[in-house]
Amino acid sequence: MSEDKRERYIDEPDSDVRGAETEDDVIMNLSLRPRMLDDFIGQPSVSESLKIAIQAAKKRGEPMEHLLLSGPPGLGKTSLANIVANEMGTKLTSTSGPAIDRAGDLIGIMTNLSEGDVLFIDEIHRLSKVVEEFIYPAMENFQIDFMVDKGPYAKTVKFNLKRFTLIGATTRSGLLSSPLRDRFGLHFHLEFYDPGDLEVIIKRSAGLLGIPIEDGGALEIAGRSRGTPRIANRLLRRVRDWAEVKSDGCITAEATVKALASHGIDEKGLDRIDRRLLEMICNIYKGGPVGIDAISSSLNEETDTIQDVVEPYLLKIGFIRRTPRGRELTEEAYEYMGKAGRKDGQGELF
Repeated sequence: MSEDKRERYIDEPDSDVRGAETEDDVIMNLSLRPRMLDDFIGQPSVSESLKIAIQAAKKRGEPMEHLLLSGPPGLGKTSLANIVANEMGTKLTSTSGPAIDRAGDLIGIMTNLSEGDVLFIDEIHRLSKVVEEFIYPAMENFQIDFMVDKGPYAKTVKFNLKRFTLIGATTRSGLLSSPLRDRFGLHFHLEFYDPGDLEVIIKRSAGLLGIPIEDGGALEIAGRSRGTPRIANRLLRRVRDWAEVKSDGCITAEATVKALASHGIDEKGLDRIDRRLLEMICNIYKGGPVGIDAISSSLNEETDTIQDVVEPYLLKIGFIRRTPRGRELTEEAYEYMGKAGRKDGQGELF
């Protein structure tokens, strides 16, 4: 990245294009979410395996096996859970790991499930240990044993459940305990999308929203979407706003470049926090290695945000690498920043 382009982005205000979803974002994403597997774009190996599993379950007249979906945020884990319920013709009940504080909450949810229903637990790795213990017999035998009272008056109450499908989604599959992970019959990892698939997704979303878009505009958005459909749809809406106010409303390549530059998104899809992280490792820690806690403190960002949102894409495009001693920059990162690389691995810049 040239010095003048880099400087243009460094001091720009925070962008909302990759932050937490607002209520409007949730409603908009629901309207754009594919309902059936044939409408799901990308992840061909996952789609094919899932199609076979669904057809086999329907042929046997049984609920589908429990399914674990892992991968970075925004790649379609929730969409696939909705698709499974739609394909199976059953109801979807959604919750998240942090929302289930007590075992009683889980019992209330599971006892209300009907035959073949889908229970979707987002961020399943954040379930408490006590709640996780209750899930084991529910997944294996469709039963829950609940302890009533304590001491000499304690007794166990057994709840029989209807056969259901549990779909767990996680951005940190390594944090799942082995007993829980092993109880899922299907496990799919979602990868970042290539620009071609993202371009198709963007054009589909633009059609559903009634947004005029040219091929060049869709391609520009796809290249700056960090391989993530959720970000692609969000950038599409931001470019639409800019085009309606600053231009004739049609999303062209030129309009996309100007609109995303105003949000601090560069040609590689990197934003303010990405560039701050790269500059910080380069200037303060001499290119690394540096631990994740030091990075979090220097950026004043949560560790989970760095690991789940920022790092995955920087690792994918080869700008940072993980070592036993911490994170360090690669030659590609130095070239992007317009700086010289490291010499002999000694941490010195030349």
